[in-house]
Amino acid sequence: MCVRILVVDDHPVVCDGVRALVAGTGDIEVVGSARTARDAVVAARELRPDLVLLDLRLPDMLGSEALPRIVAVAPRAKVVIFTAYDDHAALSAALAGGAHGCLLKDVTDTDLVAQLRGIAAGVRIVDPRLRESSGRLLQARLFRLALSRREYEVVRLAATGRTNPEIAEELGLTRNTVKTYLQTAMQKLGARNRVEAVRRAQEEQLL
Repeated sequence: MCVRILVVDDHPVVCDGVRALVAGTGDIEVVGSARTARDAVVAARELRPDLVLLDLRLPDMLGSEALPRIVAVAPRAKVVIFTAYDDHAALSAALAGGAHGCLLKDVTDTDLVAQLRGIAAGVRIVDPRLRESSGRLLQARLFRLALSRREYEVVRLAATGRTNPEIAEELGLTRNTVKTYLQTAMQKLGARNRVEAVRRAQEEQLL
């Protein structure tokens, strides 16, 4: 069975590079590419890939924001964050949001092929360098802003477009508790509403 891959990256050289790396495998094929998150959603809907290699930083939004949009139109696809950055808090948001893996772009061709095969088979693979640095950096940023982990989770889910009742259900909280967490997070972020809170969280590289 051939693993069909969609590569989402605004640098053509990355898309061409992945295509070249998997060209001789026989069981992995790049079926399409996209340079923006919006184009990725369209491509995922049309191509129905098995696996999506998603850049962390796209021109129109972060990979962590694009992830739920892609999953919504291609629920069977496994989404993998593919990034050159090992110090961005958005990695934690992507993993919490359901990414099937996070890989650094400096992997060798042999490593990448093996990792793609593993992820396609259902193994969640995260480069150890990403796991260590992203978690440490996120915790430091939350501490600096005095945000609790729950407040962060509520803002992160709000950034994906979820309503307060949906956030409450996902986190196992009451609606009033979610509202309280969101209000305190807004105060700490210096935001007047949830839209501003999400924007401020993005500026602080929490999302």
